[in-house]
Amino acid sequence: MIKPGDEWGTPTDGSPDDEVHGTDAALAASLPVDGSAPLVRWSPINSDFARSVGLHPDSVASRSGGGGIELPVDALAIELHGESARAINAIVVGIGPPRLRWRHRRRPVTVRVDGHTTFVGNATTVVIANGQYLNGQDLVPRGHPGDGRVEVQIYALKPGERRPMRQRLPSGTHLPHPRIVTATGRSIEINTGDRAWRVELDGVSGPPTHRLRATVISPAIRLLI
Repeated sequence: MIKPGDEWGTPTDGSPDDEVHGTDAALAASLPVDGSAPLVRWSPINSDFARSVGLHPDSVASRSGGGGIELPVDALAIELHGESARAINAIVVGIGPPRLRWRHRRRPVTVRVDGHTTFVGNATTVVIANGQYLNGQDLVPRGHPGDGRVEVQIYALKPGERRPMRQRLPSGTHLPHPRIVTATGRSIEINTGDRAWRVELDGVSGPPTHRLRATVISPAIRLLI
């Protein structure tokens, strides 16, 4: 975990412990479960997380062997439907902000961050973000995937406020907003009551859920760039 003012990343002459080729979900699927933080060379495809860490496929493809900069990055351990899962970039419960339209209804949800109740009310969306980008949009302008915390956003926008919000997503100027509640922490719990909400982990849809818990793993891996 880095602290404000610390440099992120250190030079290394080491060779990667693992090599991953694919999406954010593919990188998350490679995360170890033993608490180690292996050095990983990743060739990203269709990735929001790669943009957050400044990783470009061309630079990965042009380098072989060991050496480079290693970045310690966080991930999320998730409890969902009585099973465990992992995410590296973002969890979306409800309707993703880039897809949010006037017709989507707000429904009851409770969100707790680090044991404290952050939101109780009607909303359409809860985002837990480790990276900065979602669907190519600058969703979390101040997000940092190596600071040991994740950003939480709860969208309770009125129907008429959603289109202007979407128009501001590319520049990250949708924040601050009186009906987008934000928080940051290491442990997040979501309870949607009687109605199950849709879930996406790193862009991959999962079965709807009533409850989800996510905890930061810091660091989860060391990316070789």
